[in-house]
Amino acid sequence: MIKFAPLFLVAFWCFLLDSLNVSAYPASSRPAYFELKVYHISNGRQEAIIDSFLQREYLPAMHAAGISNIGVFKPIGNDTTADKKIYVFIPFQSLKQWEKLENQPIRPKNIPGEYTNAAFNKPAYNRIETIFIKALDEMTELRAPSLETPKKERVYELRSYEGASEKIFQNKVQMFNAGGEIKLFSRLGFNGIFYGKVIFGSKMPNLMYMTSFKNMQAREEHWKTFSSDPEWKKLSSMQEYQNNVSHMDIAFLKPTDYSDL
Repeated sequence: MIKFAPLFLVAFWCFLLDSLNVSAYPASSRPAYFELKVYHISNGRQEAIIDSFLQREYLPAMHAAGISNIGVFKPIGNDTTADKKIYVFIPFQSLKQWEKLENQPIRPKNIPGEYTNAAFNKPAYNRIETIFIKALDEMTELRAPSLETPKKERVYELRSYEGASEKIFQNKVQMFNAGGEIKLFSRLGFNGIFYGKVIFGSKMPNLMYMTSFKNMQAREEHWKTFSSDPEWKKLSSMQEYQNNVSHMDIAFLKPTDYSDL
């Protein structure tokens, strides 16, 4: 029982904060929580099954339940990797909304396909990884990015910043919020999708965020502008924000044709 206490306490405090709506912005203006579901697969057969399920069953059912701005992404170069991935990003207005869908899963109206009826020796995926994220206070909204290029050309950058301790991690969160890092991304046109701290996941403590660009060249140009911006130079040189990231992961993703984002 003791080893489960920290998770219970985290869940309790998340529920309490959600109930009190402790945020710099009203809950109605942007989602409060996100679920990032990662399908790990091995071959094209599994990929086709999951694509069909998400496009024809899952997204329509979620839209009917009032949940929009669902993102479905695949890593650039996904076809050449042994562990192929499909990322599904789902926003929730509250923990209650997420809990309701967990306890009463949405049932597609049409006849379930190969995903739901997959045999034990022909699984639709190898495993599912779930990351649950709470929106940072300074994240004001969630909407599809304003990119004029076709989805197949776009680049979505998913970043993960781990901290050496809970205290140091909170310092990086503060840097994004009160420090103004989110506002800087917005001013420089990074087309941010979300900014949040991981509540449950395999890598913790962890801050995750996603930005988007019309192509890889635009991505490189944006980061070059960011690194030379006077505001960033000032912020990153402040003594209070030194050494607050112990490990960083970057994934370059592309949206599927049926993704909302």
